[in-house]
Amino acid sequence: MANEVVFGFHAVSTVLKYDAARIQKIVLLKGREDERLSALLEKAGKLTLQRATRQELDELAGGGVHQGVVAICTPMKAKDERFLDRLLDSLEEPVFLLVLDGVTDPHNLGACLRTADAAGVHAVIAAKDKSAPLNATVSKVACGAAEVVPYVQVTNLARTLGEFQKRGIWITGTAGEASEAVYQANLTGPMALVMGAEGKGMRRLTREACDFLVKIPMAGEVSSLNVSVATGICLFEAVRQRS
Repeated sequence: MANEVVFGFHAVSTVLKYDAARIQKIVLLKGREDERLSALLEKAGKLTLQRATRQELDELAGGGVHQGVVAICTPMKAKDERFLDRLLDSLEEPVFLLVLDGVTDPHNLGACLRTADAAGVHAVIAAKDKSAPLNATVSKVACGAAEVVPYVQVTNLARTLGEFQKRGIWITGTAGEASEAVYQANLTGPMALVMGAEGKGMRRLTREACDFLVKIPMAGEVSSLNVSVATGICLFEAVRQRS
């Protein structure tokens, strides 16, 4: 599997803080010496450092805004069912989970992870098949959340939802044809919010595993929202209720 390229001060600093073992080397702009760089180098400790020209950094970052700092990392890995079980066993507060069914765009996954982090979600869960993998795009869009919020990929999503129910976790799915608006639903207590892919929505088995279905009321001509936008609306309605 190819190495992951992380660039920009915020993204590199986040990897240094939460997952420094992934960093193989940090590449810095030749001639740059300032307080911000000094602070980052202090965090880097004994990691391998290399200097490069702006053109070389531009190529490494694929034309992205690197701010003179690029980290070459081993790829991020999703968590598995065993991790999820340990996490659920360890929580001393009501479980708050986000489940993504069929979300394949890494930009959407990154945005959902960023929103999940802001909302205080304990983990984001998806199936191993037909789901976006963790990669550099996800990491960049997530702005550090990919290193903080556990992303768990499970073998059978419907079976996992069934296991949640055995633990007393309520499953709330989102569907345009639902009769109840998200603002009317009870989103307190142990819960998992399920978001389906844009256009297709949740798969049949996933839908059947839900305890409740809710919708976001739409006033205009547009029939659906981007999944990351819809996720933000639903998660923060849950945050409002839970607080």
